[in-house]
Formats: sequence, C-alpha cells, structure tokens
Amino acid sequence: MDNLRRFPAPWVMEEEEDCFRVKDANGFSICCVIHRNDMHSRRYQYAENYLSKDEARRIAKAISRLPELLRRPQY
Repeated sequence: MDNLRRFPAPWVMEEEEDCFRVKDANGFSICCVIHRNDMHSRRYQYAENYLSKDEARRIAKAISRLPELLRRPQY
C-alpha cells in the first residue's frame, strides 16, 4: 500500500511566520494551517475566525502523524 501512496511518508511539520506547513518526504506541501498571534488587536475585525498559534500547531502535528496512524498493523 505504501508504494501506491501519492504523498510518501514521513510527513513533517514546519513552522513559518504565520502558519504551520505539513510536507511529505519529497518536500511537497500537503497543507498549511494558518494562525494569528495578534488576535487581540483591534485592527482585525474578524479575529475570531482565526486559530491561535497553539491550536494551529496541534492540528498540523495531528495531520503530520496521519501516515503512522493509517499504517496497517503487522501480524
């Protein structure tokens, strides 16, 4: 099954300035989870629509662990 996967494992999470990016073994970006550090600033009217940095990190980390969780158990 691993040879049929389009996004080869292992997946890694990388922190960028305003997001956490999950990449596959080839360096292809699978997803980007955006966050806001300045959610209490008055200039962002819709701050409640953004994730905090900790929430985004936890979601990206969970996504990066998917290949491990989907692996079939070896008997």
